[in-house]
Amino acid sequence: MAELTKEDTILQKKISERIEFLRIKTGLSQSDFAKKHDIDRQVINRWESIKNKRGVTIYSINKFCDMINITIKDFFDSDTFSVK
Repeated sequence: MAELTKEDTILQKKISERIEFLRIKTGLSQSDFAKKHDIDRQVINRWESIKNKRGVTIYSINKFCDMINITIKDFFDSDTFSVK
C-alpha cells in the first residue's frame, strides 16, 4: 500500500473528525453507539481514529450515515470539507 500524501492525510483527519462529531451529536459514547447499532466498539474507534493508516472507506461512511439517518451528501456538506 502506498504512503498517504499530505492531502490524503488531511482528508482522512477531516473524515474521522466528522464521524466523531456526528456520533457525539447523537449523545452516545462509542460503546453505546456500537451497542445501539449492533457493531463492535472497535469499529467506531477505527472510524474515528486519525492514526488508522487505512482510513475509512466510502462504504463505511455510507453505513455510518445510514445509522444516523443522514445522506452521504449531508455528511460531506460541511464547512469541514470546504476549507483546504
